[in-house]
Amino acid sequence: MNLDHYRSLALRRDGRDGRVLHVSFNRPEALNAFDTAMHDELERLLGELPRDDATHVVVLTGAGKAFSAGGDVEQMQRLVDRPSLMVPDATMAKRLVMGLLDVPQPVIAKVNGAAMGLGATLALFCDVIFAANHAKIADPHVKVGFVAGDGGAVIWPQLIGYARAKQYLLTGDTITGEEAAAIGLVNFALPAEELDAAVDAWAQRMAGGARRAIQWTKATINVGLKQIAASVMDAGMAYELLSNQTRDHAEAVAAFRGKRVPDFSGD
Repeated sequence: MNLDHYRSLALRRDGRDGRVLHVSFNRPEALNAFDTAMHDELERLLGELPRDDATHVVVLTGAGKAFSAGGDVEQMQRLVDRPSLMVPDATMAKRLVMGLLDVPQPVIAKVNGAAMGLGATLALFCDVIFAANHAKIADPHVKVGFVAGDGGAVIWPQLIGYARAKQYLLTGDTITGEEAAAIGLVNFALPAEELDAAVDAWAQRMAGGARRAIQWTKATINVGLKQIAASVMDAGMAYELLSNQTRDHAEAVAAFRGKRVPDFSGD
């Protein structure tokens, strides 16, 4: 199967450079925040890639200024108003994470700008992560009264250890790409003007390697990570479903939409 035919709106195929497929989140006006369409299209792509013999490496980035701002605030409001709508969202987040772990091709994240919440989670679940020095990276679920259940609680501790992961996940604090590379959260951080060339060189290096050996080494490494992700995300998404019904979350969403500071009550 060849994905040269692939076209979508929220997820854009930018072209192929030999055996390397370039894909972008494509909601630049919303800083590539995730809505249902983007969820669906990324899941579709991850399902098709295993049958795409023309693609040996995937580069994933964001259109415009951001990699992905994570959750869409208008979608958050809909979930506050109708909590039952969150049930399919919970399973979808797990499918995206497992899809990235299962897809045979190495996936390189090119974090060209802000990667927040689910955006950060998906970047960090990629196999090699490049970030612009200025890029802002955070999992700010707690800042909107949410549990970091959609994968952040899985991958941050695996990359930087539990103490540092708690430091960032319990506060939602933001770090730059340069800071993220210094603590091992991402592989490489570079000036923005050098990012494309560095990613392209790495992608071509991997595309020119022993394809099956690389794919099966990825699969072997991910065995343990998949086990952790399966167990932690089931608990995390259950807690996130609960947190969706709290007063603090409703207040945070209202405050974000009203461009003010939330007044948390602790409920």
